[in-house]
Amino acid sequence: MRKLRLGVMISGSGTNLQALINACEKGDYPATIEVVISNRPDAKGLDRARGAGIKAVCVDHKGYEERSQFEDAIHECLSDHKVQLVCLAGFMRLLGSEFVGRWKDRMINIHPSLLPSYKGLHTHARALEDGVKFAGCTIHYVRPEMDNGPIIMQAAIPIAPDETEDSLIAKTLEYEHRMYPAAVRLIAEGKVRVSGNKVAVKEDVALPNAGLINPAP
Repeated sequence: MRKLRLGVMISGSGTNLQALINACEKGDYPATIEVVISNRPDAKGLDRARGAGIKAVCVDHKGYEERSQFEDAIHECLSDHKVQLVCLAGFMRLLGSEFVGRWKDRMINIHPSLLPSYKGLHTHARALEDGVKFAGCTIHYVRPEMDNGPIIMQAAIPIAPDETEDSLIAKTLEYEHRMYPAAVRLIAEGKVRVSGNKVAVKEDVALPNAGLINPAP
């Protein structure tokens, strides 16, 4: 089986990275992680990668005067490892349009909200403050605008009456850890196609017919 070569970019603990590592360790999974890149030398995700025998590289943004130089270094690292799909997994630096253009339709991101709602930071707190009944998470192809791009997969997560920010974060992460490996599998198996600003998924992928209502009637 020819496997899709992944490069994972992180800034922190790397729990979604770990979900991808776990998936890639299964023999029938159609992808492999070639390199993990962090912009922070103290990112715990680098240790996760090294512990799994994966090349871990720090490209510290503080070591570059210009963002373009920083992004050129990342691009070179990804290219050196023959990466075919870049997975942003808690990478907390905005990427410039030139870098994004180089990896158009070959770079995906996971965001803890039902995009296009709640772009940016503090998504869970903002959802609770607004009193919405569903939170969620989204995997999408990356475009130059922040938290924007064709949506591959989403999860809608009911918000309980006694929900706290911490409990909602924990619930959302559970879905993220299931979704990211699943989305990568769809891409690796050729079941995803970008058409304009939308993603088309092949018909043999099962889709739920029932919607969700919260609170249930």
